[in-house]
Amino acid sequence: MRRFSFKNLFKRSSAADAIKERRERPRPSNGYDVTILVVDDSPTVIAAFTKVLTQAGFRVITAMNGDAGVSMAKAERPDLILMDVVMPGINGYQATRQLRQEPMTADTPIIIVSGEQQTTEQMWGRKAGANGFISKPIDRGAFFGKIFECLGEDKLHGKSADAD
Repeated sequence: MRRFSFKNLFKRSSAADAIKERRERPRPSNGYDVTILVVDDSPTVIAAFTKVLTQAGFRVITAMNGDAGVSMAKAERPDLILMDVVMPGINGYQATRQLRQEPMTADTPIIIVSGEQQTTEQMWGRKAGANGFISKPIDRGAFFGKIFECLGEDKLHGKSADAD
């Protein structure tokens, strides 16, 4: 399998696509009141996601393996989790199942991020309780589209789901 680096984690898009992507959802001036937990054993992937998500206005916390990701999710209560699959210790599917069994994290959206693009990977992600699946290399538009979809407009605008 091809090793991912900071340069090739995200797919290259044309300049027109990049401008279109930025214009679809303007960044809030004070950022989003949203914390995203990135769980991945690759420092390169963590650095890339942290940079891209922070630039987009999100707060980012990180964990280097599944066990640490489960602990961090319980302690920090993030609004969304980006979960790698292949990691030392428990894998992303096992971590997702554990988070779904915990009352405090059962409803936290989890997006599986994997280098594998096979349908079986996506099926196992759904079976474990993931809300979405993104394959590497990552298309920026699809990446942010899935994040915004999982968070929902209420969360992005700081409104509680109960407010009218």
